[in-house]
Amino acid sequence: MPRVIPPDPQILERRRRIGGQIQAARLHANLSQQDIVVRSGMDRSAYQDIEHGRTSPLLDTLLRIADVIGVPLADLVREEPRPDAGDAGRPGR
Repeated sequence: MPRVIPPDPQILERRRRIGGQIQAARLHANLSQQDIVVRSGMDRSAYQDIEHGRTSPLLDTLLRIADVIGVPLADLVREEPRPDAGDAGRPGR
């Protein structure tokens, strides 16, 4: 069985921020967690774990959540550019 490597603290923090964005979008749409659970067919504890950043949802799950809230997927997972990212990853730098 493959060894499970826990995510590093930066990944955990990003996961929490995305969970917060999902929660903010849900509240902006005046939906309860129960509304999301019922309309998406998700388990309530699984949804709560996503909002609190305790778990990484599958893409299909994120798509279901976005559809129920009525927002584009990008609105749920959009990240601000990190100041320390600079030009890293750009060709020729």
